[in-house]
Amino acid sequence: LLKRPLLRAITHDKSPVLLIDEIDRADEEFESFLLEVLSDWQITIPEIGTLKATHVPRVIVTSNRVRELSEALRRRCLYLWIDYPDFDKELHIVRSKVPHIDAQLADEICHFMQEVRQMRLEKTPGIAETLDWAGALHELDAVALDPVLVNDTLGVLLKYQDDIEKIGGGKVEQMLADMRGELHV
Repeated sequence: LLKRPLLRAITHDKSPVLLIDEIDRADEEFESFLLEVLSDWQITIPEIGTLKATHVPRVIVTSNRVRELSEALRRRCLYLWIDYPDFDKELHIVRSKVPHIDAQLADEICHFMQEVRQMRLEKTPGIAETLDWAGALHELDAVALDPVLVNDTLGVLLKYQDDIEKIGGGKVEQMLADMRGELHV
């Protein structure tokens, strides 16, 4: 028997922290299995029996809302919505995670991302995509956003062709012009 994270969590000699990341990507059978852990702090293995937690783990469950979670699972959780970061927080994150990025470029990336997140997209890009894009633009030695550069790198931000077509082309030019008007650049 291999002790995977759930079994290790309930048999740990101290109260561990258990992260169950993106539960909405797991199948419903796993979600049902998890109910026993979250309600009784135990796991039943037919061939072995029931193993009860020696110390109750602190459990953090995340979801990206790919599918609805069952009422039973939601009833066992406290809910906290974490929204996209505001401009200042995102800029701080970009500067700390991509430390050598040009200051103007970091500023423009974060302004652009704030605008992109206002659009109705199949998948709104998160902070991970912002960091990927900032890293890619830094590697390309960019110091400012321009329409060609943005259009050529939209695939770093957007994961659906419909989203790329919605933003790409002339829309990018308009977004950059509007953004620069706000920034007085």
